[in-house]
Amino acid sequence: MKTLSLLLAGLLLSMTLRAAELPAWQTTEQLAAPHLGQAWDTRAQRWLSADQLVAELAGSARVVVGEKHDNADHHRLQLWLLQQLQARRPQAALLMEMLQPGQQVAVDGLQHRDLPAPAALQAQLDWQPGWDWSLYGPLVRWGLQVPERLLAANLGMEQMLHRYKRPPPLSPRYSVAARATLEQTLLDSHCGKLDAKRLPAMLAIQQGRDEQMARVLAEAPTPALLLAGGYHARRDLGMPLHWQPQWGVTPTVVLLWEAGAGELPGRAQADYVWLTPALPEQNYCAGWGED
Repeated sequence: MKTLSLLLAGLLLSMTLRAAELPAWQTTEQLAAPHLGQAWDTRAQRWLSADQLVAELAGSARVVVGEKHDNADHHRLQLWLLQQLQARRPQAALLMEMLQPGQQVAVDGLQHRDLPAPAALQAQLDWQPGWDWSLYGPLVRWGLQVPERLLAANLGMEQMLHRYKRPPPLSPRYSVAARATLEQTLLDSHCGKLDAKRLPAMLAIQQGRDEQMARVLAEAPTPALLLAGGYHARRDLGMPLHWQPQWGVTPTVVLLWEAGAGELPGRAQADYVWLTPALPEQNYCAGWGED
């Protein structure tokens, strides 16, 4: 009888922990691509179901999830992942690139309180308009209500300005290839209007942001999960590159990846690559600099 009870208890637990259905896709491109919603395990060289991915991540003290900022599916999957991890063990901290240190006091004042309506919440948080609230609002509300802490992971504007005016030397941790990739990415993101004289300053800001994210993640209560842009999450370019040995095991890296965006990142970039549909092709530089 005792054995039967244990078997039934185990069955009930496995049913409880089974991942819920993934959110319906919101983006419209590459919907017929194979393996959508699955994650490529770069070490084991195999595809995992979303449920298997959750089980793998549940044992990690620190996880960083790299996103494409304007892909709605990436944010819906992030929230789904947080909810599924919470069902397996309490999530101690959620960290967000979208929050700066100056906002932490307001965040702390709202933690585990009755939250106001969206517009009032944005105002109280001094939410920056560059981050689309319709995409990030549900994640912020979850972070304020469920884990122990919601933490700002980015540099503040004054810190960025200081680095811009007095850029420190670039870290020797960057390989030649990594530096070249970051330089080209910064040039592309500024639509060719970033002159060579300003490039070292922009690299210094990028490095400072990644160093800050690493530091905040190292100090956060665990299990902790950081949401950041894909380049900030990459092992060879971003936050993990600046992880210090005294902080323990390096974070587990999950990159959300649009199908059709080229060759999947490998082990040098991420531990898992989670495949999603893609946004329609856009010209992000159209109208750049126009009044």
